[in-house]
Amino acid sequence: MQNIFISDLFDLTHSLSKPYLEKYSYGWQAVPKLKTIIEELIQTLDRDEYVELSASVWAHKSAEIAPSASITAPCIIGAYSSIRHCAFIRGSALIGENCVVGNSTEIKNSVLFDNVQVPHFNYVGDSILGYKAHLGAGAIISNVRCDKAKILIKGEKIYQTGLKKFGALLGDGAEVGCNCVINPGSIIKKGATVYPLSSVCGIIGREVENG
Repeated sequence: MQNIFISDLFDLTHSLSKPYLEKYSYGWQAVPKLKTIIEELIQTLDRDEYVELSASVWAHKSAEIAPSASITAPCIIGAYSSIRHCAFIRGSALIGENCVVGNSTEIKNSVLFDNVQVPHFNYVGDSILGYKAHLGAGAIISNVRCDKAKILIKGEKIYQTGLKKFGALLGDGAEVGCNCVINPGSIIKKGATVYPLSSVCGIIGREVENG
């Protein structure tokens, strides 16, 4: 059994996206809908707790956002999260509570659950990162195949995503080492580790740790 359903990878109580993600079986099914999901979530935010930084960019009042950060709508940034110097959030991003988006990290069309850390020179595109997932410095989640073909997920069987842009699903507590490349259509299971300098694709569990 591959165990790659949303319920297998994520504790949905650690994201505002819970009522939306639980409608889908697989995480990649939600990725094309993230812009709409975030726009709808913005309408539900507590205006006493969140402030609109610019049109459709909302941050919890406790979040720390560097003046040099670039944030494009729609975007939600949760409580006590830190958006550091020269972070680049390109839109359609849901950043949970207690997250770190660091120096020169780029986020695009992605969900970061609570306590996710992408702190140094990372790229995260068209992806979902579960509770307490962590990318080491320089780790990249690639979201487009070199041949621009539609993205497949290769495991015990091949899953057809139908998408030309899809990065990865990182389960709760997944750990990705420094300077790794996570190729399009990858799934890193709960608590799995990808060792530094690895290039991985497909479905990675605890039993396969260095790609």
